Amino acid sequence: MKFAPALLLTALALSACSPKVKAPEPAGGPLATDVVQVTSSVLSTKMVLPAQLLPYESVDLYPKVAGFIQEIRVDRGSRVRKGDLLVRLTAPEVVAQQGQAQAALGVAEAKLASDRATYERLANAARTPGVVAENDVNISKQTAASDAAQVKSAAESAAAARQLGAYLEIRAPFDGVITARNLHPGALVGPSTGQAGAPPILQMVTANRLRLVVSVPETSVQSAKPGQSLSFSVPTLPGRTFQAPITRMAQALDNRTRTMGVEADIPNPTGELTPGTFATVQWPVTRGYPTLRVPSSAVANDQQKQFVIKVAGGVASWVEVTTGMSDNGALEVFGALQPGDYVVKRGTDAIKPGAKIKPTIAK
Repeated sequence: MKFAPALLLTALALSACSPKVKAPEPAGGPLATDVVQVTSSVLSTKMVLPAQLLPYESVDLYPKVAGFIQEIRVDRGSRVRKGDLLVRLTAPEVVAQQGQAQAALGVAEAKLASDRATYERLANAARTPGVVAENDVNISKQTAASDAAQVKSAAESAAAARQLGAYLEIRAPFDGVITARNLHPGALVGPSTGQAGAPPILQMVTANRLRLVVSVPETSVQSAKPGQSLSFSVPTLPGRTFQAPITRMAQALDNRTRTMGVEADIPNPTGELTPGTFATVQWPVTRGYPTLRVPSSAVANDQQKQFVIKVAGGVASWVEVTTGMSDNGALEVFGALQPGDYVVKRGTDAIKPGAKIKPTIAK
Protein backbone atom coordinates (compact mmCIF):
# COMPACT_ATOMS: atom_id res chain seq x y z
CA MET A 1 0.00 0.00 0.00
CA LYS A 2 2.92 2.32 0.55
CA PHE A 3 3.68 2.29 -3.20
CA ALA A 4 0.29 3.70 -4.20
CA PRO A 5 1.34 7.38 -4.28
CA ALA A 6 4.28 6.61 -6.54
CA LEU A 7 2.15 4.64 -9.01
CA LEU A 8 -0.39 7.43 -9.12
CA LEU A 9 2.28 10.01 -9.94
CA THR A 10 3.66 7.81 -12.73
CA ALA A 11 0.23 7.37 -14.30
CA LEU A 12 -0.43 11.10 -14.24
CA ALA A 13 2.91 11.78 -15.94
CA LEU A 14 2.23 9.28 -18.75
CA SER A 15 -1.23 10.69 -19.39
CA ALA A 16 0.23 14.16 -19.72
CA CYS A 17 2.63 12.97 -22.45
CA SER A 18 0.03 10.96 -24.48
CA PRO A 19 -1.82 12.66 -27.46
CA LYS A 20 -5.44 13.53 -26.95
CA VAL A 21 -7.96 11.18 -28.71
CA LYS A 22 -10.83 12.96 -30.54
CA ALA A 23 -14.22 11.75 -29.47
CA PRO A 24 -16.21 10.05 -32.34
CA GLU A 25 -18.98 12.02 -33.99
CA PRO A 26 -22.43 10.97 -32.96
CA ALA A 27 -24.12 8.45 -35.30
CA GLY A 28 -26.74 9.76 -37.75
CA GLY A 29 -24.82 12.80 -39.03
CA PRO A 30 -25.16 14.00 -42.67
CA LEU A 31 -23.34 11.92 -45.28
CA ALA A 32 -20.88 13.93 -47.39
CA THR A 33 -21.70 13.07 -50.99
CA ASP A 34 -20.88 14.43 -54.45
CA VAL A 35 -23.94 15.57 -56.39
CA VAL A 36 -24.47 16.70 -59.98
CA GLN A 37 -27.14 18.75 -61.65
CA VAL A 38 -29.72 17.26 -64.02
CA THR A 39 -29.33 18.87 -67.44
CA SER A 40 -31.59 19.07 -70.48
CA SER A 41 -30.48 18.96 -74.14
CA VAL A 42 -31.43 17.59 -77.55
CA LEU A 43 -29.74 14.25 -78.14
CA SER A 44 -27.57 13.90 -81.24
CA THR A 45 -25.24 10.94 -81.19
CA LYS A 46 -24.33 7.72 -82.96
CA MET A 47 -24.66 4.09 -81.95
CA VAL A 48 -22.74 1.13 -83.32
CA LEU A 49 -24.88 -1.52 -85.03
CA PRO A 50 -23.88 -4.77 -86.76
CA ALA A 51 -24.75 -5.06 -90.45
CA GLN A 52 -24.02 -7.22 -93.48
CA LEU A 53 -23.16 -6.63 -97.11
CA LEU A 54 -25.39 -8.79 -99.30
CA PRO A 55 -25.54 -9.15 -103.09
CA TYR A 56 -28.03 -6.80 -104.69
CA GLU A 57 -29.36 -9.80 -106.65
CA SER A 58 -28.87 -13.50 -105.91
CA VAL A 59 -30.34 -16.49 -107.74
CA ASP A 60 -30.25 -20.29 -107.77
CA LEU A 61 -30.28 -21.61 -111.33
CA TYR A 62 -32.51 -24.65 -111.95
CA PRO A 63 -33.61 -26.13 -115.31
CA LYS A 64 -37.20 -25.53 -116.42
CA VAL A 65 -37.46 -29.00 -118.00
CA ALA A 66 -36.11 -32.42 -117.04
CA GLY A 67 -33.02 -33.55 -118.88
CA PHE A 68 -29.36 -34.49 -118.69
CA ILE A 69 -26.60 -31.90 -118.35
CA GLN A 70 -24.68 -31.91 -121.63
CA GLU A 71 -22.33 -29.00 -120.97
CA ILE A 72 -21.51 -26.46 -118.23
CA ARG A 73 -19.50 -23.53 -119.51
CA VAL A 74 -18.74 -21.80 -116.19
CA ASP A 75 -17.40 -22.63 -112.76
CA ARG A 76 -17.12 -20.99 -109.35
CA GLY A 77 -15.72 -17.48 -109.68
CA SER A 78 -16.63 -17.05 -113.36
CA ARG A 79 -17.84 -13.56 -114.25
CA VAL A 80 -20.69 -13.57 -116.74
CA ARG A 81 -22.78 -11.08 -118.67
CA LYS A 82 -26.56 -11.09 -118.98
CA GLY A 83 -27.61 -13.57 -121.69
CA ASP A 84 -24.39 -15.63 -121.64
CA LEU A 85 -24.94 -19.37 -122.17
CA LEU A 86 -24.14 -21.14 -118.90
CA VAL A 87 -25.57 -24.68 -119.20
CA ARG A 88 -26.83 -26.81 -122.10
CA LEU A 89 -29.13 -29.80 -121.48
CA THR A 90 -30.17 -32.69 -123.64
CA ALA A 91 -33.67 -34.22 -123.57
CA PRO A 92 -34.64 -36.58 -126.51
CA GLU A 93 -38.33 -36.41 -125.61
CA VAL A 94 -38.31 -32.63 -125.96
CA VAL A 95 -36.70 -32.92 -129.42
CA ALA A 96 -39.28 -35.52 -130.42
CA GLN A 97 -42.09 -33.30 -129.17
CA GLN A 98 -40.75 -30.45 -131.28
CA GLY A 99 -40.69 -32.68 -134.37
CA GLN A 100 -44.24 -33.89 -133.80
CA ALA A 101 -45.58 -30.40 -133.29
CA GLN A 102 -43.86 -29.13 -136.41
CA ALA A 103 -45.16 -32.05 -138.47
CA ALA A 104 -48.71 -31.49 -137.22
CA LEU A 105 -48.41 -27.84 -138.21
CA GLY A 106 -47.30 -28.85 -141.71
CA VAL A 107 -50.25 -31.21 -142.16
CA ALA A 108 -52.72 -28.58 -140.95
CA GLU A 109 -51.26 -25.96 -143.29
CA ALA A 110 -51.42 -28.34 -146.31
CA LYS A 111 -55.03 -29.21 -145.60
CA LEU A 112 -55.89 -25.53 -145.23
CA ALA A 113 -54.25 -24.72 -148.55
CA SER A 114 -56.15 -27.54 -150.33
CA ASP A 115 -59.54 -26.72 -148.82
CA ARG A 116 -59.07 -22.98 -149.39
CA ALA A 117 -58.29 -23.65 -153.07
CA THR A 118 -61.44 -25.81 -153.34
CA TYR A 119 -63.53 -23.06 -151.79
CA GLU A 120 -62.13 -20.42 -154.13
CA ARG A 121 -62.82 -22.64 -157.17
CA LEU A 122 -66.42 -23.28 -156.08
CA ALA A 123 -66.96 -19.63 -155.28
CA ASN A 124 -65.78 -18.64 -158.77
CA ALA A 125 -67.98 -21.28 -160.40
CA ALA A 126 -71.02 -20.14 -158.40
CA ARG A 127 -70.95 -16.83 -160.18
CA THR A 128 -72.51 -18.66 -163.14
CA PRO A 129 -76.09 -19.49 -162.16
CA GLY A 130 -76.87 -23.20 -161.90
CA VAL A 131 -73.27 -24.49 -162.11
CA VAL A 132 -72.65 -25.04 -158.33
CA ALA A 133 -75.16 -25.30 -155.54
CA GLU A 134 -74.94 -22.48 -152.99
CA ASN A 135 -74.94 -25.03 -150.15
CA ASP A 136 -71.74 -26.64 -151.50
CA VAL A 137 -70.03 -23.25 -151.52
CA ASN A 138 -71.04 -22.62 -147.87
CA ILE A 139 -69.80 -26.05 -146.76
CA SER A 140 -66.49 -25.48 -148.51
CA LYS A 141 -66.14 -22.07 -146.84
CA GLN A 142 -66.81 -23.52 -143.39
CA THR A 143 -64.27 -26.30 -143.99
CA ALA A 144 -61.59 -23.74 -144.89
CA ALA A 145 -62.43 -21.71 -141.77
CA SER A 146 -62.14 -24.82 -139.61
CA ASP A 147 -58.80 -25.62 -141.22
CA ALA A 148 -57.57 -22.12 -140.40
CA ALA A 149 -58.45 -22.66 -136.73
CA GLN A 150 -56.58 -25.99 -136.80
CA VAL A 151 -53.53 -24.26 -138.27
CA LYS A 152 -53.61 -21.63 -135.51
CA SER A 153 -53.79 -24.32 -132.81
CA ALA A 154 -50.98 -26.33 -134.42
CA ALA A 155 -48.84 -23.17 -134.68
CA GLU A 156 -49.31 -22.47 -130.97
CA SER A 157 -48.33 -26.06 -130.14
CA ALA A 158 -45.24 -25.77 -132.32
CA ALA A 159 -44.29 -22.49 -130.63
CA ALA A 160 -44.69 -24.11 -127.21
CA ALA A 161 -42.49 -26.99 -128.32
CA ARG A 162 -39.84 -24.56 -129.56
CA GLN A 163 -40.00 -22.79 -126.21
CA LEU A 164 -39.37 -26.12 -124.47
CA GLY A 165 -36.36 -26.52 -126.71
CA ALA A 166 -35.12 -23.08 -125.60
CA TYR A 167 -35.38 -24.26 -121.99
CA LEU A 168 -32.59 -26.74 -122.73
CA GLU A 169 -30.26 -23.75 -122.52
CA ILE A 170 -29.75 -21.86 -119.25
CA ARG A 171 -28.50 -18.31 -119.68
CA ALA A 172 -27.35 -15.67 -117.18
CA PRO A 173 -30.31 -13.54 -115.98
CA PHE A 174 -28.04 -10.57 -115.13
CA ASP A 175 -24.39 -9.51 -114.99
CA GLY A 176 -22.69 -11.22 -112.09
CA VAL A 177 -20.36 -13.88 -110.76
CA ILE A 178 -20.89 -17.61 -110.27
CA THR A 179 -20.54 -18.42 -106.57
CA ALA A 180 -21.27 -22.17 -106.62
CA ARG A 181 -21.38 -25.07 -109.07
CA ASN A 182 -23.12 -28.10 -107.61
CA LEU A 183 -23.51 -30.51 -110.58
CA HIS A 184 -21.54 -31.73 -113.57
CA PRO A 185 -22.20 -33.07 -117.12
CA GLY A 186 -24.22 -36.29 -117.17
CA ALA A 187 -26.35 -35.43 -114.13
CA LEU A 188 -30.11 -35.82 -114.45
CA VAL A 189 -31.83 -32.59 -113.44
CA GLY A 190 -35.35 -31.20 -113.38
CA PRO A 191 -37.38 -28.23 -112.19
CA SER A 192 -36.90 -27.42 -108.51
CA THR A 193 -40.62 -27.85 -107.86
CA GLY A 194 -40.43 -31.46 -108.97
CA GLN A 195 -37.49 -32.57 -106.87
CA ALA A 196 -37.69 -31.58 -103.22
CA GLY A 197 -34.28 -30.59 -101.87
CA ALA A 198 -32.56 -30.87 -105.24
CA PRO A 199 -29.53 -28.55 -105.41
CA PRO A 200 -29.39 -25.84 -108.06
CA ILE A 201 -26.97 -26.39 -110.93
CA LEU A 202 -25.38 -22.99 -110.34
CA GLN A 203 -25.67 -20.08 -107.96
CA MET A 204 -24.83 -16.53 -109.01
CA VAL A 205 -24.89 -13.05 -107.52
CA THR A 206 -24.27 -9.49 -108.57
CA ALA A 207 -20.86 -8.25 -107.46
CA ASN A 208 -20.79 -4.67 -108.74
CA ARG A 209 -23.70 -3.59 -106.55
CA LEU A 210 -24.40 -4.61 -102.96
CA ARG A 211 -27.00 -4.10 -100.25
CA LEU A 212 -25.96 -2.90 -96.80
CA VAL A 213 -28.56 -4.46 -94.50
CA VAL A 214 -28.85 -3.32 -90.87
CA SER A 215 -31.49 -4.11 -88.23
CA VAL A 216 -32.29 -0.97 -86.23
CA PRO A 217 -33.88 -1.16 -82.74
CA GLU A 218 -37.35 0.34 -82.53
CA THR A 219 -36.14 2.97 -80.04
CA SER A 220 -33.70 4.38 -82.62
CA VAL A 221 -35.46 3.96 -85.94
CA GLN A 222 -37.61 7.09 -85.79
CA SER A 223 -34.66 9.37 -86.47
CA ALA A 224 -33.91 7.74 -89.86
CA LYS A 225 -35.28 8.57 -93.28
CA PRO A 226 -34.46 7.59 -96.89
CA GLY A 227 -31.57 9.59 -98.29
CA GLN A 228 -29.87 9.99 -94.92
CA SER A 229 -26.17 9.13 -95.09
CA LEU A 230 -24.75 6.16 -93.17
CA SER A 231 -21.11 5.53 -92.27
CA PHE A 232 -19.88 1.95 -92.18
CA SER A 233 -16.66 -0.04 -92.06
CA VAL A 234 -15.68 -3.64 -92.76
CA PRO A 235 -13.00 -5.76 -91.04
CA THR A 236 -11.42 -6.70 -94.36
CA LEU A 237 -10.44 -3.06 -95.01
CA PRO A 238 -9.30 -1.69 -91.62
CA GLY A 239 -9.02 2.06 -91.36
CA ARG A 240 -11.44 2.67 -94.23
CA THR A 241 -14.83 4.31 -93.76
CA PHE A 242 -17.54 4.16 -96.42
CA GLN A 243 -20.61 6.34 -96.92
CA ALA A 244 -23.98 5.33 -98.38
CA PRO A 245 -27.46 6.90 -98.32
CA ILE A 246 -30.41 4.97 -96.90
CA THR A 247 -32.35 3.54 -99.86
CA ARG A 248 -35.11 1.43 -98.33
CA MET A 249 -36.81 0.99 -94.95
CA ALA A 250 -39.13 -1.91 -94.10
CA GLN A 251 -41.66 0.47 -92.46
CA ALA A 252 -42.61 -2.35 -90.07
CA LEU A 253 -40.94 -3.97 -87.07
CA ASP A 254 -39.92 -7.60 -86.87
CA ASN A 255 -42.06 -9.02 -84.05
CA ARG A 256 -39.30 -11.38 -82.93
CA THR A 257 -36.42 -8.91 -82.68
CA ARG A 258 -38.29 -5.60 -82.38
CA THR A 259 -36.07 -4.15 -85.08
CA MET A 260 -36.67 -2.63 -88.52
CA GLY A 261 -34.72 -3.68 -91.60
CA VAL A 262 -32.94 -0.79 -93.30
CA GLU A 263 -30.98 -1.04 -96.56
CA ALA A 264 -28.50 1.10 -98.46
CA ASP A 265 -27.30 0.41 -102.01
CA ILE A 266 -23.51 0.22 -102.32
CA PRO A 267 -21.86 0.64 -105.75
CA ASN A 268 -18.94 -1.79 -105.98
CA PRO A 269 -17.45 -1.37 -109.48
CA THR A 270 -13.94 -2.47 -108.47
CA GLY A 271 -15.09 -5.40 -106.33
CA GLU A 272 -13.18 -4.26 -103.24
CA LEU A 273 -16.20 -5.10 -101.06
CA THR A 274 -17.11 -8.78 -100.86
CA PRO A 275 -20.74 -10.00 -100.74
CA GLY A 276 -21.47 -11.65 -97.40
CA THR A 277 -19.02 -9.49 -95.42
CA PHE A 278 -20.08 -8.32 -91.97
CA ALA A 279 -19.99 -4.56 -91.42
CA THR A 280 -20.26 -2.05 -88.58
CA VAL A 281 -22.61 0.90 -89.01
CA GLN A 282 -22.43 4.23 -87.16
CA TRP A 283 -26.17 4.75 -86.78
CA PRO A 284 -27.25 8.37 -86.14
CA VAL A 285 -29.67 8.92 -83.27
CA THR A 286 -31.38 12.28 -82.75
CA ARG A 287 -34.40 13.52 -80.83
CA GLY A 288 -36.80 16.18 -81.98
CA TYR A 289 -37.16 17.45 -78.39
CA PRO A 290 -34.90 17.98 -75.33
CA THR A 291 -34.46 15.19 -72.80
CA LEU A 292 -32.95 15.01 -69.31
CA ARG A 293 -29.35 13.84 -68.88
CA VAL A 294 -27.33 12.59 -65.90
CA PRO A 295 -23.95 10.83 -65.62
CA SER A 296 -24.24 7.09 -66.24
CA SER A 297 -22.87 6.49 -62.73
CA ALA A 298 -25.87 8.27 -61.19
CA VAL A 299 -28.29 5.49 -62.19
CA ALA A 300 -28.54 2.66 -59.66
CA ASN A 301 -30.82 -0.34 -59.17
CA ASP A 302 -31.92 -2.60 -56.35
CA GLN A 303 -32.79 -5.58 -58.61
CA GLN A 304 -36.38 -4.33 -58.72
CA LYS A 305 -36.15 -0.91 -60.35
CA GLN A 306 -33.77 1.69 -61.73
CA PHE A 307 -33.49 4.96 -59.88
CA VAL A 308 -31.44 8.05 -59.23
CA ILE A 309 -31.01 9.57 -55.79
CA LYS A 310 -32.37 13.08 -55.74
CA VAL A 311 -31.07 15.44 -53.04
CA ALA A 312 -33.32 18.29 -51.94
CA GLY A 313 -33.08 20.14 -48.63
CA GLY A 314 -30.26 17.86 -47.54
CA VAL A 315 -32.49 14.76 -47.74
CA ALA A 316 -32.17 11.84 -50.22
CA SER A 317 -35.11 10.39 -52.15
CA TRP A 318 -35.23 7.69 -54.80
CA VAL A 319 -36.70 8.67 -58.15
CA GLU A 320 -37.54 5.75 -60.43
CA VAL A 321 -36.34 6.30 -64.02
CA THR A 322 -36.09 4.59 -67.36
CA THR A 323 -33.00 5.16 -69.44
CA GLY A 324 -32.42 6.04 -73.09
CA MET A 325 -29.27 6.62 -75.09
CA SER A 326 -25.79 7.30 -73.74
CA ASP A 327 -23.60 10.04 -75.17
CA ASN A 328 -20.07 10.78 -73.88
CA GLY A 329 -20.85 9.42 -70.42
CA ALA A 330 -24.18 11.24 -70.11
CA LEU A 331 -27.28 9.07 -70.03
CA GLU A 332 -30.84 9.99 -70.97
CA VAL A 333 -33.29 9.47 -68.10
CA PHE A 334 -37.08 9.70 -68.04
CA GLY A 335 -38.84 10.13 -64.71
CA ALA A 336 -40.10 12.66 -62.14
CA LEU A 337 -37.12 14.98 -62.50
CA GLN A 338 -36.64 18.58 -63.63
CA PRO A 339 -33.65 20.36 -65.14
CA GLY A 340 -31.59 21.81 -62.29
CA ASP A 341 -32.42 19.04 -59.78
CA TYR A 342 -29.44 17.60 -57.96
CA VAL A 343 -28.75 13.86 -57.85
CA VAL A 344 -26.01 11.80 -56.23
CA LYS A 345 -23.16 11.41 -58.71
CA ARG A 346 -22.58 7.74 -57.85
CA GLY A 347 -25.93 6.17 -57.16
CA THR A 348 -26.13 3.18 -54.81
CA ASP A 349 -28.88 1.43 -52.91
CA ALA A 350 -26.77 1.89 -49.76
CA ILE A 351 -28.13 5.45 -49.58
CA LYS A 352 -31.68 4.94 -48.41
CA PRO A 353 -34.61 7.30 -48.94
CA GLY A 354 -34.73 9.88 -46.14
CA ALA A 355 -30.99 9.75 -45.49
CA LYS A 356 -29.43 13.09 -44.54
CA ILE A 357 -26.97 14.32 -47.15
CA LYS A 358 -24.23 16.94 -47.02
CA PRO A 359 -23.97 17.66 -50.75
CA THR A 360 -20.83 18.73 -52.54
CA ILE A 361 -21.28 19.86 -56.14
CA ALA A 362 -18.97 17.71 -58.26
CA LYS A 363 -16.97 19.26 -61.05
